[in-house]
Amino acid sequence: MRINELIKEAESLPVEERVVLVESLLRSLNQPESDIDQKWAKIANKRLQEVRSEAVEPVPGQEVFEKIWKRFEG
Repeated sequence: MRINELIKEAESLPVEERVVLVESLLRSLNQPESDIDQKWAKIANKRLQEVRSEAVEPVPGQEVFEKIWKRFEG
């Protein structure tokens, strides 16, 4: 099957099946590294607990992006 035929066939699938196909293709390009994923999950859970316990105060995303833009503009 040629690539153009494959694309045409994929485009004819229902939306839900196209989503599954796209996710599968993206996963094949970016293989997860379980060790790194586990470390990130541990950090994310720790930070979530800090926010929930009010040990830290979250910073609104808009404020974060404004600081980043200011840093790179001048």
